[in-house]
Amino acid sequence: MSLKAPVSARQRRKEARPQELLDAALELFVEKGFSATRSEEVAARAGVAKGTLYLYFPSKEDLLKAVVRENLGSLIAEGADIAGHFEGSTQELLVLLMQTWWERVGNTQASGIFKIIITEMGNFPDFALFYLKEVMEPGRALFSSVIQRGIDSGELRPVNLFETVHVLIFPMLMLCLHKHSLGACAGMGPLMDPHSFIKTHVDVVVRGLLVRGDDDASARKKSTKRRPAPQ
Repeated sequence: MSLKAPVSARQRRKEARPQELLDAALELFVEKGFSATRSEEVAARAGVAKGTLYLYFPSKEDLLKAVVRENLGSLIAEGADIAGHFEGSTQELLVLLMQTWWERVGNTQASGIFKIIITEMGNFPDFALFYLKEVMEPGRALFSSVIQRGIDSGELRPVNLFETVHVLIFPMLMLCLHKHSLGACAGMGPLMDPHSFIKTHVDVVVRGLLVRGDDDASARKKSTKRRPAPQ
């Protein structure tokens, strides 16, 4: 049996370097803004030379894309896997996905990504297209599938999926924006308890989506109208 050679401290450092660069970039992009952050500042915070940064990320925009993939894209893929194996109600699934999202994004430095997107991405159309394809479209697809799951099971009534998904998501983004705007001011603090808000938000939205008695009556009426007259 062959034994693997021990990994040297230098090798471990090299393997950890991309993540260190991503962490440094996220911190600086949130602190200073994407445009105002220089590549050499990212390298310095990560403790490497500027040339080393370019070995991993050829441009600052490539670095931002990697930050978004690391913090948002991977979580959406994980959420899709959770949804595919979840056996509880649609409301329970929505709460789980959104609480997980808050713990991994909203409650971390990654929440500042949305401030960058809103304030600066109008000047970076290539990145805006990247964000649309790798974050917005997969995120919409995930939550659309969850709502459709509820419709198919009879829990929820048919609705405009595109609009309903945004009704769910936009308040979460506002929590993040508040955190990095008014919430960052001395004495302002958080807008509200995020976990309690998520439960209330999902409860209000899902109650609005539940199949109601008048929906059943309307469906029966339409079904009667479509039924052919007896011969």
